[in-house]
Amino acid sequence: MRIISLVVGPISTNCYIVACERSGEAIVIDPGFNRSDEGVVLEKIHDLKLSVKCIVNTHGHVDHISGNMKLKRETGASIMIHTYDADMLVDPIRNGSIMMGLNVVSPPPDIMLQDGDEIKVGELRVKVLHTPGHTPGSISLYIEEERVVFTGDTLFAGSIGRTDFPGSSYEKIMLSIRERLLSLPDDTRVYPGHGPWTTIGIERRENPFLL
Repeated sequence: MRIISLVVGPISTNCYIVACERSGEAIVIDPGFNRSDEGVVLEKIHDLKLSVKCIVNTHGHVDHISGNMKLKRETGASIMIHTYDADMLVDPIRNGSIMMGLNVVSPPPDIMLQDGDEIKVGELRVKVLHTPGHTPGSISLYIEEERVVFTGDTLFAGSIGRTDFPGSSYEKIMLSIRERLLSLPDDTRVYPGHGPWTTIGIERRENPFLL
């Protein structure tokens, strides 16, 4: 497995390209890029000769979905998001782009995800963990064999996702973190939607929100 992390968009969103090195198939997680940095993502995919099979949004906020349309047009990949956040893709009020003076819409999802679904990319098996709180349909993506989890805006290094948006819930995000994420092995690497990577063990011991 190969993970390429690219910081994109106006609020420094982590866009991840996760590739099966044997097959060359890839998944792109949270393509929150805009016109100024879309070329960086597309060039990386082209340079590595990857076949993007799916685009997965960990949730429906604008900074995680703004590149969906361009990336789907260029690769033909399927767009996937949890059922509860699906409407955010096509609604600039719900996805928050109106608040930024934008009018961002994505194509509607090709596949609506549920907790426990498995996304197959080459030899990789990506398990969907429903981790609501930041949004109703927030998900994390866990690759057990590789000991990695992509947490979107649920869990960060030393912090947690915001819960002051419509549909957010502090109680739910804390339950998601404690029951779904802290139950993973301590050596699991955490790749969040913003900021540096960390591990489950580090967050269990040091994250001030979890002490």
